[in-house]
Amino acid sequence: MTNRLLITGLMLAAASSASGCGGSARLPIEAGTGPAPVLDPPRRSLIPTIAVAAARPWQAGEMPIAAPGLTVQAFARDLDHPRWLYVLPNGDVLVAETNAPRRPDDAKGIKGFFFKRFQRKAGGAAPSANRITLLRDTNGDGIADVRPVLLSGLVAPFGMTLVRDVLYVANTDAIVRFPYRTGDTAISAVATRVVSLPAGPLNHHWTKNVVASRDGNTLFVAVGSNSNAAENGMAQEAERAAVWAVDTRTGAHRIHASGLRNPVGMDFEPSTGALWVAVNERDELGSDLVPDYMTRVREGAFYGWPYSYFGAHVDTRVKPARPDLVSSAVIPDYALGPHTASLGLAFSRPGALPASLHNGAFVGQHGSWNRKPPSGYKVVFVPFVEGMPKGQPVDVLTGFLAGDNARGRPVGVALDARGALLVADDVGNAIWRVMARGK
Repeated sequence: MTNRLLITGLMLAAASSASGCGGSARLPIEAGTGPAPVLDPPRRSLIPTIAVAAARPWQAGEMPIAAPGLTVQAFARDLDHPRWLYVLPNGDVLVAETNAPRRPDDAKGIKGFFFKRFQRKAGGAAPSANRITLLRDTNGDGIADVRPVLLSGLVAPFGMTLVRDVLYVANTDAIVRFPYRTGDTAISAVATRVVSLPAGPLNHHWTKNVVASRDGNTLFVAVGSNSNAAENGMAQEAERAAVWAVDTRTGAHRIHASGLRNPVGMDFEPSTGALWVAVNERDELGSDLVPDYMTRVREGAFYGWPYSYFGAHVDTRVKPARPDLVSSAVIPDYALGPHTASLGLAFSRPGALPASLHNGAFVGQHGSWNRKPPSGYKVVFVPFVEGMPKGQPVDVLTGFLAGDNARGRPVGVALDARGALLVADDVGNAIWRVMARGK
């Protein structure tokens, strides 16, 4: 990097710190939440709003704050960047300890230089452990006391799902499968590739998630975009920003739904069987835009990215425009607030949580970098009535953000065998377990 570029970058960073650039939010976070969010006019600026919370992991005795009527404990600590969870039928909990793979063509230039710097500040630049660890609670006290490595040598693994005696893992570059027997604590078999996924040296949204249909014949795979708003060109977005449907027998795939900037968490709503997904929307349009969301994944639907958001709200940064696609864009079902980085999604069920949390969805919100004041950094519950979200989200687990520091950042959420909520905290290197007080 030349001295001129470095000086320019430092000036940009100083200006960002001093002015807030794109500006502070003019609307409360609640305005960007629900089935009909308020969408402020876009506010673009040379320097985007930047408010990165520094990673300062939990100290001895510290924990997140559970909502009234709930209690929280550490199910497991001292993990290596735990991001995603999967609960096996026998109650064992799988955790993907993972981080971004090497991506030499991503985040280049002066903007990329500072993006990487902010990633380090937020705790997201450590080498990936590339493994799946098994957590087992043998005495029922809510704490994992057995924790062998189930699989190692993976490639930035994230999503996991079991279909009968086959465990599928979503690496950043492929869905792979392994034989599994109930109670296995280690798998030594070589991975079998089911289908390749978009990756390579430019791999902006690197996490890939996978869930299986009820009959086990189809894998639904979430594949994020290769950019914020198509600034790398649409050729780099081939088959990205989409949910794939993959045939488990042949590996053949098709695009099930598209226009989803960064789909991550997926789960099936219990009463209707509909597949839902949590989606991270675009940045750099101001602190009030664009709300992240959760929505039913309708087969063949187009959800707007990159050309528009929440239906026909056109993103004028994207050239050439596609009014034909904008006119067909499906409006998402439920907004989750701007820049909350809503990643985890798990539907509730009766069990170890209060009855008020039995019908709805838990959402893990990793937290913002492009909003002042910050948003997310918590786990919320969205109530459902007759298969659809109803009302405002309810805070379930907070306390991750302390001033300008993030003591933790929630990612994956799951319900354990007894119906308690598990939360993967990648900055705190812990799995938290939430249940009703007194149970």
